[in-house]
Amino acid sequence: MSSVAETSIVEVRAEPWNIALTEPFGIATGAQAVAANVLVTVRLSDRTVGYGEAAPFPAVNGETQEQALAAIRAVTPALVGTDAARWRRVAAQLREGAEASPSARAGVEMAVLDALTRHAGMSLLSFFGGAEDTLETDITVVTGSPEHARDAARRATQDGFRTLKVKVGGAPLAHDVERLRAIVEAAPDTRLVLDANGSLTADEAVELVSHIGAERVALFEQPTPAKDLEGLRSVRRRTRVLVAADESARSAADVAELATHRAADVVNVKITKCGITEAMDIVAAARGYRLGLMIGGMVETPLAMTVSACLAAGSGGFDFVDLDTPLFMKDLPTQGGWEQTGPRIRLSSILAGHGVTPLER
Repeated sequence: MSSVAETSIVEVRAEPWNIALTEPFGIATGAQAVAANVLVTVRLSDRTVGYGEAAPFPAVNGETQEQALAAIRAVTPALVGTDAARWRRVAAQLREGAEASPSARAGVEMAVLDALTRHAGMSLLSFFGGAEDTLETDITVVTGSPEHARDAARRATQDGFRTLKVKVGGAPLAHDVERLRAIVEAAPDTRLVLDANGSLTADEAVELVSHIGAERVALFEQPTPAKDLEGLRSVRRRTRVLVAADESARSAADVAELATHRAADVVNVKITKCGITEAMDIVAAARGYRLGLMIGGMVETPLAMTVSACLAAGSGGFDFVDLDTPLFMKDLPTQGGWEQTGPRIRLSSILAGHGVTPLER
């Protein structure tokens, strides 16, 4: 790249970044009405600036905005003076200093890599391999009533979405069956991804699939709790539906354990749950074990989502794409990055870094 002096980290700044949503983003374990995220800014010695986003989601792992802010501020002294070009060393420092805050690690890593690739005049898409420059995302039908599910499915098909990700669990099984039937009625030609966020037993997951029909389900994401690998394996075996591991796949080591237990067909890669370098290692591990790939995220703006899109498209071979949360935001706080029309995401216009700039507040 260039000399250490030019790419030395001289400043790391973290500040609250609160984004209002059009509706609560509800999953089986809770809901988020406002994305309480963290904006991370990294400045290099040549004055290049990079931006990152930490997106904690308390309902998923208990991590909060306050914890992410504290973790970033605690590790900042160790990062200042480090060469950004040695980004894996930065990641190791973050694992040591912010182990309990994966979203904080991800936010700092993406700001460092953004600054580094902007300095080099390289897009993150190229940095990750440049395999593809377009993706097609699903859109989420959050928890709620059957009427809400029907309306959301109808709007999604009108906007061109061909895959619906349906949040299930956290309610009586009959309620989700009714919601899914409403979705099928409103959008009969869409493929369905069910996501229980680990809230079901294997028996409940199997029963849910039996009511809808396995042929309607393209993927069942994390039907059973994170540690219940036998439950995941049971759902795979008994439904013949592809099962994705999300909460069960937070590291490359987790992927190895999933493969050993034959507990999943697909791994959902999320930079916010593990950091970027670990996400890259997860991709490599999944490929090594011949598991399919999905890219997802928490409730993130186009900043973090563009980074994830660059990782997925740059790496290539992601069969499932779930990068839709900016569509749930009232006013986007960013400019630049990907170009999106309905489900289609284009990355070819990004010239350096992830291309996203936060709007002044």
